[in-house]
Amino acid sequence: MKTATLVLKDGTKLQGKSFGADIACAGEVVFNTGMMGYPESMTDPSYSGQILAFTYPLIGNYGIGGECKSSEGISKRFESNKIQVKGIIVSQYSENHSHWDAKKSLGDWLKKQNIPAITGIDTRALTQKIREHGTIVGKIITEKEDPEYYDPDTENQVAKVSIKKPKLYKRGTKKIICIDCGMKNNILRSLLNRNLTVNRVPWDYDFIEAGEKFDGIFITNGPGDPSFLEPLVNIIKKALKLKKPIFGICMGAQILGLAAGAKTYKLKFGHRSQNQPCIDVDTEHCYITSQNHGFAIREKSLQPGWKVWLKNANDNTIEGIKHKTLPYMACQFHPEATPGPTDTDHFFDIFAKML
Repeated sequence: MKTATLVLKDGTKLQGKSFGADIACAGEVVFNTGMMGYPESMTDPSYSGQILAFTYPLIGNYGIGGECKSSEGISKRFESNKIQVKGIIVSQYSENHSHWDAKKSLGDWLKKQNIPAITGIDTRALTQKIREHGTIVGKIITEKEDPEYYDPDTENQVAKVSIKKPKLYKRGTKKIICIDCGMKNNILRSLLNRNLTVNRVPWDYDFIEAGEKFDGIFITNGPGDPSFLEPLVNIIKKALKLKKPIFGICMGAQILGLAAGAKTYKLKFGHRSQNQPCIDVDTEHCYITSQNHGFAIREKSLQPGWKVWLKNANDNTIEGIKHKTLPYMACQFHPEATPGPTDTDHFFDIFAKML
């Protein structure tokens, strides 16, 4: 293995070994506390522009499964059609993987997709630094390359990962507009499994102006700062006047909140894991959830008619909002899981029944 170094913008340098593509990268350094699910996490478009550090010490031990797709071309194994992270950081890379369904090693997969990775890093110390400082930009440099620092919050990341033109997936008689802000594949699978016809549209496509027919609206997850998505916020403002069911996930929750007059803010180090406890404020039921977001809705900015639906049990931040009388709801976490627990999979059933 060749030498590679993680350099944070505050000057911190952590030297390790390269096991991915022998190139450099720069982005926002964030951490994920999940014990498994690295292929799903790495292909999640919500990580666009970020270098992902895994806090679980051993990564790569079960390799990477082979690709398989549905008749409609939807991956059954990964959350998008490529690795979305800029690079990964691990404490210990397992050079020998073992799983009956593995087709290649994590290192080989990274090399094929030209994504750098570094092992031998004290990820515990790195995570402690991020928790004290907050998310920080950094870079993985090699002996040959040393790029400039890059902050993904300075660009519209959603525009990079959203679908470019509408695509229709036909199922049942109920039809929804699915606004793709960087949608994970299992969100699409979850909607289609409810026998919903899905019109998947780009983030800035004005489906109301275009005269599209639909029974409800779904706003997906996505990367980056929601303040870049003013065109989408304005579309949802118009949609709210139609009083048709709306369900938002992750970025979709932030967009719905902004359209309803609320404000968003950047979390200190974000929520990225598969074990975040969230409380339904009405029933006090606790769900264990899968999460990947760096922004949240500011509770005091919620407008009349709206209520907090769910809260994070760790830091008390908003994890879900609802309208008090109209069929609008959103959660900040990922009910579709992949990876993670399926405690809130039934949220898709709630949305389907609203249509």
